[in-house]
Formats: sequence, structure tokens, C-alpha cells
Amino acid sequence: MGDYKGVRVCCFMLVMLLVSCTNGEDPYRFYTWNVTYGDIYPLGVKQQGILINGQFPGPQIESVTNENLIVNVFNSLDQPFLVSWLVPRSILLSVSNVALHNSQRNGVQQRRNSWQDGVDGTNCPIPPGGNFTYTLQVKDQIGSYFYFPSLALHKAAGGYGGFRIFSRSVIPVPFPPPAADYTILAGDWYKKSHTDLKAILDSGKDLPFPDGLLINGRGANGYTFFVDQGKTCRFRISNVGITTSINFRIQGHKLLLVEVEGTHTLQNTYDSLDIHLGQSYSVLVTANQPAKDYYIVASTRFTSKVLATTAILHYSNSAGTVSGPSPGGPTTQIDWSLEQARSIRRNLTASGPRPNPQGSYHYGLINTTHTIRLASSAFIINGKKRYAVNSVSFIPADTPLKLADYFNISGVFSLGSIPDGPTGGGPHLQTSILAAGFRGYAEIVFENPEDTVQSWHIDGHNFFVVGMDGGQWTPASRLTYNLRDTISRCTVQVYPKSWTAVYMPLDNVGMWNVRSENWARQYLGQQFYLRVFSAANSWRDENPIPRNALLCGRAVGRRYRSKND
Repeated sequence: MGDYKGVRVCCFMLVMLLVSCTNGEDPYRFYTWNVTYGDIYPLGVKQQGILINGQFPGPQIESVTNENLIVNVFNSLDQPFLVSWLVPRSILLSVSNVALHNSQRNGVQQRRNSWQDGVDGTNCPIPPGGNFTYTLQVKDQIGSYFYFPSLALHKAAGGYGGFRIFSRSVIPVPFPPPAADYTILAGDWYKKSHTDLKAILDSGKDLPFPDGLLINGRGANGYTFFVDQGKTCRFRISNVGITTSINFRIQGHKLLLVEVEGTHTLQNTYDSLDIHLGQSYSVLVTANQPAKDYYIVASTRFTSKVLATTAILHYSNSAGTVSGPSPGGPTTQIDWSLEQARSIRRNLTASGPRPNPQGSYHYGLINTTHTIRLASSAFIINGKKRYAVNSVSFIPADTPLKLADYFNISGVFSLGSIPDGPTGGGPHLQTSILAAGFRGYAEIVFENPEDTVQSWHIDGHNFFVVGMDGGQWTPASRLTYNLRDTISRCTVQVYPKSWTAVYMPLDNVGMWNVRSENWARQYLGQQFYLRVFSAANSWRDENPIPRNALLCGRAVGRRYRSKND
């Protein structure tokens, strides 16, 4: 313990040096996390979970737009560890071109700063007994998100937590302040350890069906949310699972949708919401029912066997406990979910993290510079299960791709190692990188010929979900696009034998992970990296390598110039 305290003092001095060398006057929030193993009992069985400061789920991060966050992570596990931040960014677009934010600093979306992204293609893992200090700024962002461990199957053992970004007081929010504000981290869970699950995938098999669902780290009726009669509360719901979509509902209560991953939405009312892997939604719930307790339910979607779990909504003047069966929800209906997804629209009269109305983002009037089609597939290679994008199944390199790019280390990757459209060729293994030019405006089409719902995330960017439908995408599909008020987000679902199209500004220089949010598919190759490159090589386009950057693989011993030198 004495050594740990000594390291904390040294790291605090480093943090203060980093702060003193950072321009700007936005407030700072400091977090020190110690990542350990610990005994947990989420499904009534003792398991070894990954805890942050002794907590499962981990501590919640709360911040206000534009604040700086200094998160010092100590790895007390016996394995390398990384934290990633499932937080998109706001988008500012002009009619004629893609405009950068008036910012010289990174955001949690890692604007100009993939150095802080926390995935193994950009960062060296924090070694056992080591630490790394993340320096983030939630520049021009609001909303409901979460963080999670990105290596191997650590996410299946915990290590995740909620992440809220509140609006500044001078920016109006399109609904009255709620009486309470709750985070719900829901998702599937296994009784097997993360090391056992990893061994299953390494053996060439797919993961078994989950053992259950959790809400905030607990099983059925293990968590209670308190409300006052007549008051309205906000629930920020994230699907933190690794394999299944979920449906969320509250017995006897309506869900008023107000925000999706940083975008204020049209305030439609729903009986229940489908939330796919990696997605986050924010709803208002009014306690306008008779005073008693009610079920909060999460259940799996699109699975032959339906898993469900419950929490409790407790009225402070409750006259009775929860009773009877929990309310059922949708199960395998694809069309129902598709129509709900299409109904989620941007609130054109609301302000975002800036005072300008969200309706001024004329994304549909900008000409796209190129189209990227990404087709998923599953196959067997060398007797083992693999997943792929455009027939390429990703294999990690021995050096983070961002470091290899920075130091010009040859032999780690090659640009163009994944095509920008399906080729129909045979599947193969490759460290796949797709090159993209800075300030481009891409049309990206996710194509899913398989029988399962998929969920895709793009680090460092968010995008406008312009269309989704069944069947094969063709250029004629563009006639169905919503070019006026679609939602912008960073994680989107693709239904079975269907496609989803997005528009995305390539305005964030760096090396960015594009991945399936199904962790088995991601681990077995359904991911690649998008290299957004600026030939100017300017610190205005991309932050320099941070002074505390960890070096590993072929980058060990290399020298670099940081912004603090």
C-alpha cells in the first residue's frame, strides 16, 4: 500500500504538470481509479469481477460541457488493461462543406486525439502494476454514455460505468429539470469468468447463450429507484452487454424519449424501447400511477429463448409492494423494431451543446465525397470460427497501429488492406486499415446478410442515420433517405438481411476503431481501423503524442516530441 501511495503522489505531480501546460480556463475534474479483482454475486453465484475503486459497476463520471477530465487509472489486475469511452461527439456542419469546431483541444470523443481512445489499435495497454493518466475534454458534448474495458473479454467481468455530460447553464434544455436523474446500465451476463469466455473463443467456438441479464450489476429485483408521486424523473439507459439487444420498459408507465447519445430528440412517447448493444437512450418518466411499487424490466430481443430481469420503481408514498408477473414485451418482431428506430428523430428546435438550434445542421445538403459499403460475414478458417468485414477478418498487430503510423514503423500494417466495398472474394486474416481523407464526407452503408441483429460503432465520430431497410442496398435506396431530421449517434443497429446507411463527416484526424459491438464478433475479427489522414501534419489538425504515452511492441525505445517539450 505504501508503494501505491508513492506512485499516486508522483502521478499527481505529473497531472499538475499536464494541467499547467494546457491552454484554456475550462474547469477540471480529477478522478483516481484503482482497477482490481473482487468477489461479486450478480446472479447469486460467486464470481471474480473487475472493480473500479471497489465498485461494480464502476464509479459514475459526471461533468459539464467543455470541462476537462483527468482520469488516473492504476491497473492492479494480473493482466494488461485499457479503458475506452463510448461517447460520441457533436457535429457542426455548414451547407457547403464540413466545418471543424472552433476548438484547439480534444473531446471525450477524442477530437484530434485518438491517443486517448483506449483501444489496442491506438494505445499500449496499461501493464499490471502500472498506470496511465487519461486527459479528456468533453468539448461541445452533452448526453448519456458509458465507459468500459476494451481488451479481450474484460467487459464480461465488469469494469464499466456511467458517464453523464450536462449542459452548461446558459444553454437551454428542451424539458424541465427532472426531480431525479438515474443511470441504468443493463445487459446480458455470464456466470463463466471472462478468462473462460475468452478461452471458448480462442478454441474456435462461439459464446454460449448468456445466463441472465443485469440492471446496475444486480439480478432480479436487486435494485430500487425512488420516485415521488406526481414528479418526473430522468432515466439514462445504456446496453452494456456483450451479445444481445434488449427491450426496456416500466410497468404501467410511459417513456418520453428526450435524448439519444448526445442528440435531443422529438419527444415521442413509447411503451418500451429497443436498445441495441452499445447504445444509450434518455427518457423521462412521470410518477402518475397509484402509489405502489412497479417493475422495471429489461428482456432480450431477437432470441429464441427470452431472458428477462427486473428492478423496482418505488413510490415514496407506496401503499403496496410489487406483485404479480412482470409485464411482457416484444420478442422477435423485426418490423416492430425497425419502425420504432425510424420514428426516432432529431428535435430541430432544440439547442445542442451549443446555443445554435440543432436544425441548423444541414447534413442532407452536403455532397458526399465517397461511399463505403461494409458487409459482414461469418466463416470457418483453420477449423475455427471467425467474423469479417468485406471478407477481411481483423487480427491485432504486435504494435498499436497509431504508434506504428506515428513512428513510420514498417511491416505493422498496410493501407488498403481492406476494400471499401464487398468483393465476393474468399475470407482471409489481415490487420485491416481503411484510408480516408481529412474533411471528406462519407456515405457508409452497413450490410447484414446474416440472420442476427448487428450493432456497429465508430470511434472518434458520430454520424447521421439516414436510412435502414430490409433486403440488399442499391443506389436507388438513397431515394428513401431521411435528409432532414434524422438522429445523429455513434452506434447503430443493422437488422437481419438488411442494411443501414449513415452520413459521416471525416473531420477527426487519427486512427479510429470501427467494430461490431457484439464482443464475440469483434474479438473474432469483425472490426477494422479507419485512418483519417491530414497531409498538413499540423497540431491544428491533430494533437501531438502526449508526454505520458506508453510505448510497447516495436515502438519501445523510440523517442518523440510531445506538446510539453
